[in-house]
Amino acid sequence: MALVPYEQSSLPVLSKLHKASAEFHFANHRLRLSQDWNRLGVAAVVWDAAVVLCMYLELGKTELLGKSAIELGAGTGLVGIVAALLGAKVVITDREPAMELLHANVQDNIPPEQQGAAVVSELTWGEGLERYPAGSYDVVLGADIVYLEETFPALLRTLEHLSSDRTEVLLACRIRYERDLAFLDMLRQNFAVREVHYDEKRDIHVYKAVKHKAKEEL
Repeated sequence: MALVPYEQSSLPVLSKLHKASAEFHFANHRLRLSQDWNRLGVAAVVWDAAVVLCMYLELGKTELLGKSAIELGAGTGLVGIVAALLGAKVVITDREPAMELLHANVQDNIPPEQQGAAVVSELTWGEGLERYPAGSYDVVLGADIVYLEETFPALLRTLEHLSSDRTEVLLACRIRYERDLAFLDMLRQNFAVREVHYDEKRDIHVYKAVKHKAKEEL
């Protein structure tokens, strides 16, 4: 998530996001995620898209046990933490200002014997991608990362770099604007994209994208 603070008074319906923590029960674990809206803004709170994506992961439709995964724009790290608890080896990423919060949440919510299943790493989309092996991840995760139009080109480059034609990209988002649909159209240039889940109560869509095979492989 982008590190963009909002004025608290302008969003009274989002008052729960200003709490110091949020609690959930996923993967047979009770999780308590620290939040820090005042310091980090939207990157440091748990949004509905993350909750719905965790619910989707619990359905088991995407194999996580023993798989390599990476979460983009992790914010509080909820999705990556749940993926690790479900058996994946996860790299949980966000921009540098979110690192301290991410590290704390991973340490506090993953049992000591499973700590090696999740690694926190700084990643600004489109930058320093050589630090992440190209096409080496089985699953790429993103919750509510499709909303700032100026980040779309860098996000697309990042998804293309991280994915092979065997990678499952799972994106959970609320479609707020036409530009969100435009991003999905841009993604379809190099990926097959389909909706795999919709949470009507929260108005959150989950999309799965799989990279097209290179022409020389066809």
